[in-house]
Amino acid sequence: MTLADVLRTGSLGLRTRRARAALSALGIAIGVASMVAVLGISESSKADLLAQLDRLGTNLLRVAPGQSFLGEEAVLPESAAPMLRRVDGVQSVAATAAVPDVTVRRSPYIDEAETGGISVLAADPSLRGAVGATLARGTFLNAGTARYPAVVLGADAARRLGIRDAGARVWIGGRWFSVVGILDPVTLASGLDSAALIGFAAAEAFGLEGDASTIYVRADNERLAAVRELLARTANPQRPEEVEVSRPSDALEARAAAKTAFTSLFLGLGAVALLVGGVGIANVMVISVLERRSEIGLRRALGATRRHVGVQFLSEALLLAGLGGLAGSVLGALVTLGYAATEGWTAAVPPVALAGGVAVAVLAGGVSGLYPALRAARLSPTEALRSA
Repeated sequence: MTLADVLRTGSLGLRTRRARAALSALGIAIGVASMVAVLGISESSKADLLAQLDRLGTNLLRVAPGQSFLGEEAVLPESAAPMLRRVDGVQSVAATAAVPDVTVRRSPYIDEAETGGISVLAADPSLRGAVGATLARGTFLNAGTARYPAVVLGADAARRLGIRDAGARVWIGGRWFSVVGILDPVTLASGLDSAALIGFAAAEAFGLEGDASTIYVRADNERLAAVRELLARTANPQRPEEVEVSRPSDALEARAAAKTAFTSLFLGLGAVALLVGGVGIANVMVISVLERRSEIGLRRALGATRRHVGVQFLSEALLLAGLGGLAGSVLGALVTLGYAATEGWTAAVPPVALAGGVAVAVLAGGVSGLYPALRAARLSPTEALRSA
């Protein structure tokens, strides 16, 4: 039999029983679509995280106080930020300091206990550039506004206070502060999202003495490792072990790696759906053999060998699974494109997922159709014709 003969005889059962073939292919399509969509969505999400890293840079370091030898909370010396600016390879330094016992409210008539989890931080005007923050509204603190009752709200802080634009006022520590800006979510410094940022000079009115609680350092990419080694000793020469130095981009890289871990779980669920589809094909093919005994007997009586009959039914199963796999790959790609569009990601559908989906479907169809094909090939012509 030529390839054309195999395809013609194999498609005979599909053309004569279209509804049954469509339902059987649907089971394969659902399994393949789920696997392709899982891989595509995972890759799109991972690509979005990596794009954020490329845009924000991996050269941001965070210097914060750790714990003392006795387990007490350590503090950074007042000279930490100026000393860090002298390190060779450091591009910029921006300090923040927590302002204790100060609440942020929409008006003085709101209970002080209703803070909404908003903290007050004193911040250098260079903080925005150091952490790669962008503004949704207004402007950031500068040398002038940092001396006056002006505040920049993080994205979550503005949402909790019900403020959507610059120009509003908030009640901070018994004084009115003008909102000069609202930040977009800060990827590399998420703690700023729920904070109200004021200048160090303005924070002195609340008793802040100038000690930084967190310092953000931008370093040259080529000298990042060397700079990281020097930060703790430079920030606190007497007790460098009480200084914690971290790289915020490590969290994004870990999240990107975690996408792969969850992909394995969802691929397992897709494989289960594919297995169910394969069982459905096997069931349909067995029924088809029983229903088409007269056809098998007639073909054998006209000279068809057992191999010809077996190839016919095996090719029918392969065609059924291949069509389901092709439809599932297309459906999975469309789901990925749609989901990526709603999330604002750049869609990434791995070509290996599309080709692999069809290949796995054909493999499942071959395994599922092997037993029915062997059963059809073993039927003798007289027995098949007698049962007709």
